[in-house]
Amino acid sequence: MGLAHKCKPKHTHSRLAMPLPKTSFIRKTTLFLVAAMLSVSVMAADFNQMQRLANQGDANAQYNLGYMYDEGEGVQQDYAKAAEWYQKAANQGDADAQSNLGWMYSEGQGVRQDYAKAAEWYQKAANQGHAGAPFNLGLIYSEGQGVRQDYAKAAEWYQKAANQGHAGAQSNLGVMYEYGTGVEQNIITAKEWFGKSCDSGDQDGCDKYRMLNQK
Repeated sequence: MGLAHKCKPKHTHSRLAMPLPKTSFIRKTTLFLVAAMLSVSVMAADFNQMQRLANQGDANAQYNLGYMYDEGEGVQQDYAKAAEWYQKAANQGDADAQSNLGWMYSEGQGVRQDYAKAAEWYQKAANQGHAGAPFNLGLIYSEGQGVRQDYAKAAEWYQKAANQGHAGAQSNLGVMYEYGTGVEQNIITAKEWFGKSCDSGDQDGCDKYRMLNQK
């Protein structure tokens, strides 16, 4: 069992309520397995083999074990063990594990809540091109949790995520342009980002696009 496939990482989808940032930001959404991933029953049967590989330092196996404990897939759900295995994979540079570990620190799930550490791990994941991590960093900077509140940096991170097609980031970036928060106010640019968010299937972006066009 070479663990060629990985479980997908957490993807967040929160909103920025303007003119002030949203106060409850990062939340977990449903996780899915990639199509080629083993079924839950097979994962349970091969758990010992996966654990053996993880103990040998296989980052992919470590990430998968973290996911299994996180979601209770084939094992008893255990957030502390999930965080432990995510940490091992994250230390080896696994971007998905870094992002998920950041989420666990932001929520205090399996670890003591620590927004500064959440920001640190999101930053590491974002530096590797992880799509969800820049969005989370945008939220963290707009909230000022674990970092000094900085709307300009929030906009920069939303921009990175938006450029990768993240619908929530596209919508939030549109809001920032609409109100001139962290960026120079530009209604035309706001409409463009709301339109892209809508095209990405985001109803909130569609609603904001329609409302701006009615003004």
